[in-house]
Amino acid sequence: METFRRLIEAIEAEGAAALITLAETAGSAPREAGARMVVRPGGGFYGTIGGGELEYEALAEARSALAAGRGPARRRSVALGPELGQCCGGRVVWRVETFDQRDLAALAPLRDAEHEGPFVALTRLGGDGRIARRLGDAPEDGERREAFGEATIPVYLFGAGHVGRALALALAPLPFTVRWIDPRRDEFPKLAPANVTLVAAADPPAELAAAPDGAFVLAITHSHQLDLAVVAEALRQDRFAYVGMIGSATKRARFVSQLRAAGIADERIARLVCPIGVPGIVGKQPAVIAVAVAAQLLTARG
Repeated sequence: METFRRLIEAIEAEGAAALITLAETAGSAPREAGARMVVRPGGGFYGTIGGGELEYEALAEARSALAAGRGPARRRSVALGPELGQCCGGRVVWRVETFDQRDLAALAPLRDAEHEGPFVALTRLGGDGRIARRLGDAPEDGERREAFGEATIPVYLFGAGHVGRALALALAPLPFTVRWIDPRRDEFPKLAPANVTLVAAADPPAELAAAPDGAFVLAITHSHQLDLAVVAEALRQDRFAYVGMIGSATKRARFVSQLRAAGIADERIARLVCPIGVPGIVGKQPAVIAVAVAAQLLTARG
């Protein structure tokens, strides 16, 4: 979740927003320190701090803080077993902050930094009980470092057909950034998830030249020849962590002979994943395939 983008969206839409943060954890806890939720005045929220009674109580605190208006940060230490009746035996400290339109200017640079990837903000508790954050490398007296953002894996998704659309949606809430490529501009939806960049490319395989090492490559196009061109280029470069192609075992066998004829070594061809998706998930509906592939990508991510 891009925390500051969600905060700004909520403020622009509803005038205010609250941020719940697991500031500390000890022992067994449902989420790690740094887990966050953004809460809207209308009741909507994004993210999770672990669910159950813990999250229910924290959401109630956030809604209470929003009703009271922008004010000091609230903090509570909770023993999960004795106080909330959860099986976890640990303790957590949650913090609730409130924001409104007066905070938009301060939140904007943090949103921009988070969109580029994980970053550290320098944080200070002010005399008014509110938390101030700024970008910078050298903390001053009273400031501490607070990590935001999540490391993501770039996915080069070729093909804007039914399965491509389903997969782009399946990857939307997951730790991936998707470059979605197809030569047919009109096949893309009018709207795409925030982590997806739409690319109408006349020469789709050429897009891999700028792909970072370790990226994931998926060929799910409308054309077997384009699928072949994409995976051939990906295997030829030999620097991607995952190269997958939609299709059957028969399609894979046919492509193996063509890849060999193109001069690609057997040890590289052996890395081609086809069929794609974790075994055991049965079904040819696009949404089912997308779930199976998303699970496989999470496994490959480690």
